[in-house]
Amino acid sequence: MPTIVHEFPWPDRVVIGTIGAPGERTFYLQARTGKQMVSIALEKQQSAQLAEKIDEILDQLITLEGNPFSVPTSTPIELVDNDQLDTVEEQFRTGAMSLGWDPTTAQIVIEAYPLADFEADDDAEILDDDADGSEVLRVRMPVGTARAFAKRTREVVGAGRPICPLCGYPMDADGHTCTFPED
Repeated sequence: MPTIVHEFPWPDRVVIGTIGAPGERTFYLQARTGKQMVSIALEKQQSAQLAEKIDEILDQLITLEGNPFSVPTSTPIELVDNDQLDTVEEQFRTGAMSLGWDPTTAQIVIEAYPLADFEADDDAEILDDDADGSEVLRVRMPVGTARAFAKRTREVVGAGRPICPLCGYPMDADGHTCTFPED
């Protein structure tokens, strides 16, 4: 069975958001163009790393002589998206992700693959036509949208449980007990 590719070359919206209370949140990457929408679940750490790596790529592009891609140094205010996720129907849980740069369109490219694809056979070719029901989400974002995406993602990740100033672990709403090693 051929790989199902959910392609968003110029999305109307691409965001990371959460469902659930801090400490029990599920993170989703959601892309929408018109009526086509895909939501994939991912881990908090995947979300944080994605934002960090996008900013790294954009910051590297700024250092190119003449900044040929007009990469903004900060988030363009008109691209800020603080709205909630649209209705979430999880397409798949993300296993691996890849991040790249397409200089022909001046876009950041995110590809996400289902978790099951990597648990079943680590040696499998990702886009092999013989794969059984494999999927991939491919989202392309212009530089301004990518900068706004990274900013929002950092804010969403940072909105979790507060960190205990004594032990450094997240505190639960129903209480927290620090455990210190004996001196």
